[in-house]
Amino acid sequence: MKELTEVLSARHRKKEFSCGKEMLDNYLHKQANQDIKRKLSVCFVLSDKENNLIKGYYTLSSNSISQELVPPRYKKKFPRSYASIPTTLLGRLAVDKRYQKQGIGKLLLIDALRRSYEISKSIGSFAVVVDTLDRDAEKFYEQYGFIKLPDSGKMFLPMGTIKALFE
Repeated sequence: MKELTEVLSARHRKKEFSCGKEMLDNYLHKQANQDIKRKLSVCFVLSDKENNLIKGYYTLSSNSISQELVPPRYKKKFPRSYASIPTTLLGRLAVDKRYQKQGIGKLLLIDALRRSYEISKSIGSFAVVVDTLDRDAEKFYEQYGFIKLPDSGKMFLPMGTIKALFE
């Protein structure tokens, strides 16, 4: 399968990216390259191949959540000896204003879930976790089945659910 996104590189015109959320814009402009170099996260971009404008981006990194946060119906499957459960963090997802309302957010989410699922075949990951920036982001993830984690502001989608999308 041809890759939809690629890792952020110097040829991408990141300074021109604007999604309307200052925190997400600043991350791409000022921090994403450093996070990649430091192996803290990987930033995947969807770009216009002709002019290298970034249509949207997302980040993935390793993560864990406290077993205490996991809803009981999932928690019962874990050994009690696990204080935290390995997950994949979808840390940021943003679409440039010029490309919003065109389904690109959905495409980026599907790409992130596919990558996360493929990675979970090699490195344990119970779920993809998102830390929503605001109510709009929360509504976006809810429509794709993400479940709120109590008292954390985070949401998750179990890898079993993701597996069913791709197999």
